[in-house]
Amino acid sequence: MAIPRISVIISTYNRQAFIITCLQCLAAQTLSTHLFEVVVIDNHCTDDTAALVKQFLSQHPTLPFRYVFEGQKGVSFGRDRGIHEAQADILVYLDDDAEANPTLLENYLHFFDQHPQAAGAGGRILPKYSEAPEPKWMSKWLNGYVAKVDLGGSTRPFKGRMKYPIGCNMAYRKAFLLQIGGFNTQLTFRGDDKYIYLAIKAINPHIYYLPTALVHHNIPQKRLHIHYLRTLYRKTGNEEKLRVKLTHGSPQVWLKGLEFIVKLGVSIGIWAWYALSGRGLQGRYVALSQWYTLQGFFSRHVFVR
Repeated sequence: MAIPRISVIISTYNRQAFIITCLQCLAAQTLSTHLFEVVVIDNHCTDDTAALVKQFLSQHPTLPFRYVFEGQKGVSFGRDRGIHEAQADILVYLDDDAEANPTLLENYLHFFDQHPQAAGAGGRILPKYSEAPEPKWMSKWLNGYVAKVDLGGSTRPFKGRMKYPIGCNMAYRKAFLLQIGGFNTQLTFRGDDKYIYLAIKAINPHIYYLPTALVHHNIPQKRLHIHYLRTLYRKTGNEEKLRVKLTHGSPQVWLKGLEFIVKLGVSIGIWAWYALSGRGLQGRYVALSQWYTLQGFFSRHVFVR
């Protein structure tokens, strides 16, 4: 059997509502099935996700799809396991609630063939409000909350501190993932994609935004509740503190804390500006996102899952 060119890694945890659609989209790719494989990493699911995946695989025995169990909880464990399970030299990471455009893998492969110097790429991600409409409080400042990445229609390098491939839809050459030692498994829920980007960029800065690599990211109704927003942003702040400490040491942690305090001040200013234009609810959620991030940063530990 020929070695595939691309390995798709999906680390899944309790996503029975979306995992089959995710796999169906990959089964419908325009890229020939002999050129790619799909590795589903079961990150210790406790719902029917694993059973559904196994059933799908048994019903489609000709598809190059595999199931792997990873007992250590945390998306970074699943993603890191994928490096060692993958056969291909190009690894594409998708979330278990993402719906890949039919040309996703064809476009990724074409990009890497045309850019041999590139270490990685991140695709376009558009939210799909699958159970409820987009909330009135949503704004561009909260794109990260729904993992939205839409930087226009041109392929270009990622630049700027807030721009990097998101784990919902990103691709790296396996050699660079191995060179940096893989994902940081101490970042168990958020932040491992930023860690990977910065670590690889330090040895190869050629990492691109690829708009033709498109996925739609399902946003369930529970994600639109204030308690979920609070939990997610608190975890974001908590894991960013850990990422900075692991990468740069304790002195830089306090600088990051100061940065978050400044961002909170800026967000309050945005709230006031939005309120003056009759969009106070949107501004309030921007400020809340930064307040919760700051809370998480100064918390000892924020548990998710």
